[in-house]
Amino acid sequence: MRFSCLPQRLASLAGRWIGVLLLTLLATGPALAQNSRLTDRNSIGWYTNFTTLRFAERWSGHLEYQFRRENIITDWQQSLLRTGVNYTVNDKLTLRFGYAWIETFPYGDYPIQGAGFRFPEHRTYQMATLSNPIGRFEVSHRFMLEQRWVGRILRAADNTRDFDEWVYSNRLRYMGRVQMPLGQPGAGGRGPYAAAYDELFIGFGENVGENVFDQNRLGLLLGYRFSPKFRMEGGFLQQIVQLGREIDNRNVFQYNNGVIINTYLNLDLRKSAPVPPQ
Repeated sequence: MRFSCLPQRLASLAGRWIGVLLLTLLATGPALAQNSRLTDRNSIGWYTNFTTLRFAERWSGHLEYQFRRENIITDWQQSLLRTGVNYTVNDKLTLRFGYAWIETFPYGDYPIQGAGFRFPEHRTYQMATLSNPIGRFEVSHRFMLEQRWVGRILRAADNTRDFDEWVYSNRLRYMGRVQMPLGQPGAGGRGPYAAAYDELFIGFGENVGENVFDQNRLGLLLGYRFSPKFRMEGGFLQQIVQLGREIDNRNVFQYNNGVIINTYLNLDLRKSAPVPPQ
């Protein structure tokens, strides 16, 4: 397959993927209706930096840290460090593979793991981002496949933390994002913009405990591009999470609403080409 054909083929596949995900969610609906849900509502704050380090014409490094808090900022929800290597196929398609380390803390009325301790996770992932501008709108589709090793933590007889094993599972993610400038952009795209995105998470594999729906995230953002090297955005975030376990034979859903602030830094590490003598 020629690389020039990939964006068109991925665009045609995007609709099929979304359809499959929606059908999967519809199929899990009857199972969810068989028991009454437990609801856990929390206020969250996510503060993130994304750094891109370009070191070749088509290759760049990705470095990301997410400082996720509960009660907006006072308590830990999650710490996430993600690294990766990008390959730019063309101006519409970028591929990435990488590794992430996550530490999840107990929060809310129903901790994600029953023992009530924080737990680690190692993750590898593969990602494809397809850009599809429509007029003034910047439209992107992001597909991500994750391999997850989650630490299972038990409560020992003396009520202390006891590590059990690493539990492996897979997860598929799709995010659609729409962004548009507010007014006429200045030099280098400088100026304000508005953006919205929605991301769906689907778990699969023998160790997925509760159906396949893992979570959904919705963001409504306002941002400002200061230069081609730096931009910043913030706004409203909603995260809906289904716990991977039941409590008293009831599914548990978290509804986490709050704020999100993202910063983006793009650095070109390539040496400037020498100026030929006149």
